[in-house]
Amino acid sequence: MRILERLDELYAIGDRIGHSPEEQRAHDLAAGWFREAGLEVEVDEGGNLVGRVPGGRPGGEREVWTGSHLDTVPSGGRFDGALGVVGGLEAVERLGLPGLGVVVFRDEERGCAGSRARVTSGALPDAFLELHIEQGPRLERADAPLAVVTAIVGYSRQTVTIVGKAGHAGTTPMADRDDALCAAAERVLAIREAALAIPETVATVGTLTVEPGGVNVIPGSVSFTVDVRAPDRERLDELLSAIGLEPGLGVEPAVMDASVVAATCSAIEELGLPGLELASGAGHDAGILAAAGVPCGMVFVRSLNGGVSHSPDEHSSAEDVALAVDALERALRRLSQA
Repeated sequence: MRILERLDELYAIGDRIGHSPEEQRAHDLAAGWFREAGLEVEVDEGGNLVGRVPGGRPGGEREVWTGSHLDTVPSGGRFDGALGVVGGLEAVERLGLPGLGVVVFRDEERGCAGSRARVTSGALPDAFLELHIEQGPRLERADAPLAVVTAIVGYSRQTVTIVGKAGHAGTTPMADRDDALCAAAERVLAIREAALAIPETVATVGTLTVEPGGVNVIPGSVSFTVDVRAPDRERLDELLSAIGLEPGLGVEPAVMDASVVAATCSAIEELGLPGLELASGAGHDAGILAAAGVPCGMVFVRSLNGGVSHSPDEHSSAEDVALAVDALERALRRLSQA
């Protein structure tokens, strides 16, 4: 299967950290595939790679794009980002319709630098549909190969500092202690319980700094980070308030366009599959374009191995990948004819 062979070629390059020589090698490889498919190739000021079917659209209508990114995290997997590029190319090459394009955005993993640069340039498509692995276990648990993304979560990242009183670990009685780490532990568990109580929200304490940090010193202060995510602003602010953080801060959730979602659902249902709808818990380039007013959508492909991602164990089956590209092809045809 050509898509899997190309994923293997990209994986053989190694870690493709944003703006590294390895990411450039991946872009050069993709540019060669674009030219082989007869696409016109452009590299914009942000380093993004765009391949277009020649001929433009009648009446100067703007374009419909698919694609994703080729950069990776350290020791990442084969599918994250790359599947959206090679699968998107496969679908566009099959269709060969003027007005269709495939984009490879730069440096998605460290903040969607490429798609943000494209938004700044102002040269955007009329619609964008991104194919991506789910990076989670929900589709595997539902025994469903594909899903339509309805929203990309918003998030807020804040730092909490708890102040106690440092003291000697051996001479301060337990009843007399004001241990900041014990208070922080209670707060962390409360954060977990708050997220469990609000559907489709998550909260993560990712880093923790203990001061003074001595093995024989009672912690006098603790600072920790909290990453809070939800598919809409209402639930994001509800969770922030529940855990004592300031609401209204962070990156807004990105709602996928209703017409793109409908076209994608129809395409999946034409394949005899349920039009399952999910919110994405991770950020994507589609979210950046959606925030800029581009009608966007996403197709999720089932992640196997428990949904693991950002790992060499990341995996999706050849059968699911084939279904995903078929669905993408059908959806792109609908969108290009709208």
